[in-house]
Amino acid sequence: MTEVPPEWARALRAISALMVDPAGLGGMVVRARVGPLRQRIEQAFSGLPLPLHRIHPGLDDNRLFGGLNVAASLSAGRFVRDAGLCQSPAALILPMAERTPPGLAARLSQLLDRGQGHALILLDEGADSEEAAPAALAERLAFHADLSELPARHLPLLLPAPADLDAARACLPQVQITAEMTGQLVVLAARLGIDSARAPLLALRCARALAALDGETRVQEGHLQEAAELVYPSRTCVIPESEPETTDQQEAETDPAPDNSEAADADPDLLHELPDEMLLAAVAACLPADFMARLESRAKASRVPAANGSGAGARRVGNRRGRPLPSRPGRLDGRARIDIIATLRSAAPWQRLRRDKRPDATGLIILPGDIRLKRFEDRSDRLVIFGVDASGSAALARMAEAKGAVEVLLAQAYAKRDHVALVAFRGTSAEVLLPPTRSLVQAKRRLSALPGGGGTPLAAGLRAIFDLALAGRRAGLSPGIAILTDGRGNIALDGTPGRTQARLDTETAARLLGTLSLPTAVIDTAIRPGQDSATLATWLAAQYLALPNADSRQISAAADAALGG
Repeated sequence: MTEVPPEWARALRAISALMVDPAGLGGMVVRARVGPLRQRIEQAFSGLPLPLHRIHPGLDDNRLFGGLNVAASLSAGRFVRDAGLCQSPAALILPMAERTPPGLAARLSQLLDRGQGHALILLDEGADSEEAAPAALAERLAFHADLSELPARHLPLLLPAPADLDAARACLPQVQITAEMTGQLVVLAARLGIDSARAPLLALRCARALAALDGETRVQEGHLQEAAELVYPSRTCVIPESEPETTDQQEAETDPAPDNSEAADADPDLLHELPDEMLLAAVAACLPADFMARLESRAKASRVPAANGSGAGARRVGNRRGRPLPSRPGRLDGRARIDIIATLRSAAPWQRLRRDKRPDATGLIILPGDIRLKRFEDRSDRLVIFGVDASGSAALARMAEAKGAVEVLLAQAYAKRDHVALVAFRGTSAEVLLPPTRSLVQAKRRLSALPGGGGTPLAAGLRAIFDLALAGRRAGLSPGIAILTDGRGNIALDGTPGRTQARLDTETAARLLGTLSLPTAVIDTAIRPGQDSATLATWLAAQYLALPNADSRQISAAADAALGG
């Protein structure tokens, strides 16, 4: 008989519990590439007591929630509404879950939070750990099965019979769990670094579903352990550690002798309560071998800067309507606007043929294929923030280069619609010498009195850049950052000298700036580039450029290229 891998057995057990209580458990994330193995898993979901609907990451609001059918309303002469998928309880299967846009993830999360009986199956096809289903959705689903490492061979699909599932669903309302077991699940979640209250609630519901599958009316120790193994491993954030062992002498000092008379009156189930250490070890055994590598890649993914391949700024967030583009056929999704003239122009040539088929119709006959939607190339302005290290003996040379680079970028701003800002840090603090502007006259006036000399408050400069970039993003701009420095900060954030504290403050400020995921370049202008600026670029998740002898035009060109210009 073929040996069943433990990952496959746990996945089937999770699906069995999901068949008993799909609404309570929320659903499941299945990580597997397209192939025979995933087809068998999808086949298993046909046993859910809900209608199955396959959806797409590009699902629009009308398809999900329902809405006005414009074409049918125009054709019928009355309001016609389309029914949405969420109007009745259903199981939604979402392939390519790693490509789910944030808007759809938020709407599906809201749908699950309503508690109207829906379930969600996410089919994650990511090629690496950085490509994953949205965390907001995965947290609301009880189970996560990673089958990507299983060999593509025939594995048995061992699931309960339909009659057994019906009996388990009928038994589920009568299944009870003790308060002590519930407390164990909460404590175990805390020891695993799980800070969400959903995890122990889902584990509790899983334990009840497993007990119902076994025909029990009370959750047993085995059900509790199995529920922890199925729900907690994908949510674990720390390596579980056992509590320090106590010696026999310590136990004798702290634990009084048991009272046999009280034990005789106690609940017999509590006398055999499963130790917390056994639960902890059971969950630890289910963690993947590359658990630490996955945690590290998850942390790095939150700091990876978003690519911005156009010097004209991001297309998704704009601070004006944008340049009109030719209309295109499409479906209404609640956000697009109809191009009425183009729609009428598309429907006009076919009116005689349509009237021959529908002689009772009055007015224009418009079909869904006639609908034309307006399109705009919606771009936001780009904001290039220069952070210039104005300290030390070489400050005057760097100031001249920075002035020239800013002036070169300003000269191009009229064509590219760029804004430019300048932050200088010297002495004990940082100063925004040039707020976001496209005025060449104002820039030259502000740059003429740029000071230099003193210490290197690099942390203060990074905080000033962070505040400026955050304000620019809120104003609808697309910030990019170019920092000219040798990375050798010696002034702490509070203005006191000291390289040790200055380095700690610099790392904290750099990682905070990196969370904005902006295109960033660190330009080392020292005569002998060192490791400090390269380390700074690592903290920022930025591109590192060593330009010890570059002039203003070379610095401007390098910054423009690094920031996607």
